[in-house]
Amino acid sequence: MSNLLEIKNLNKVFVSRKSKTKAVNNVSLSLPGDKPITLAVVGESGSGKSTLANLVLDFIRPTSGQILYQGKDLSALKGKEHNAYRREVQAIFQNPFDAYNPFYTVDHAFKQVFDHFDFSLSKEEQRALVEENLRLVKLDPSQVLGKYSYQMSGGQLQRILVARALLLKPKLLIADEPVSMIDASLRVTVLDVMVRLKKELGISQLYITHDLSTALQISDEIIVMYKGCVVESGRAEDVILHPVHPYTQLLIQSIPIASPEEKWQDAPAAEENKNPQAGQEACCFSHRCPYYNSQCAKGQPELIPWKGDHKVSCYRYQNSPGKENGS
Repeated sequence: MSNLLEIKNLNKVFVSRKSKTKAVNNVSLSLPGDKPITLAVVGESGSGKSTLANLVLDFIRPTSGQILYQGKDLSALKGKEHNAYRREVQAIFQNPFDAYNPFYTVDHAFKQVFDHFDFSLSKEEQRALVEENLRLVKLDPSQVLGKYSYQMSGGQLQRILVARALLLKPKLLIADEPVSMIDASLRVTVLDVMVRLKKELGISQLYITHDLSTALQISDEIIVMYKGCVVESGRAEDVILHPVHPYTQLLIQSIPIASPEEKWQDAPAAEENKNPQAGQEACCFSHRCPYYNSQCAKGQPELIPWKGDHKVSCYRYQNSPGKENGS
């Protein structure tokens, strides 16, 4: 069985009059077709996470590389096949408040879906389907339908967007920072909905986030990106609890400790120009890496197996997979 989604050596370069920016640099990943999983893509702002999401959603086209959906190249999908992709791959964005026209009730968000896609349903059947999907995301239809977006919380609005996506029976959800603009008290509810969609409806998810705690909470696998490159990947527990790459270790160290007795200090190696001798062709993390040496100037190291499915892109581990070589 082919993978649901497979990305091969994907690159995206943005060109301006003064510079070229490699937003996505030789990224490869896959989501299996035989079971639903949540794959988290984590990293700081500017790491290429959202650009990767936009490429998968076909909002922008790659400079090179392939995106395969159920074995078919996304760039080759036309007509009905491309419309099917639009239905089966749905997006949940960061800011739910921007997704609604304040002059309409939230019902309009569902109406747009029915108007755009052929459902062949009566008005009563459409209403019943909307109510069914609202209940799936833990919303009472009588409490939200007929209301305006400014009358509801961010958590409610985000779950309405999920319910709208469910109308199309998607196989893949692209969730780009879906809880970052929601009150902390409501994040658990939204994340719980995402977990249930995977377990009960079999919907795989590409979860874009900078929040390592939520990535650990709901994800099966994680890839860590820095400056467009994948620097570490593997099972969520392995990557978060046993980080190998110095950038991932830096991210973990930067998480505030929930204790008033512990002082929060910046993690080491946070300076962008710690190693000014590192050239432009060096490893993407070489300018900040505390372990920089001449080998790092050769270019971006390959993503190699560390332990099991845990992989890392770092010259420190190239010679001795599974055991730090101390270089």
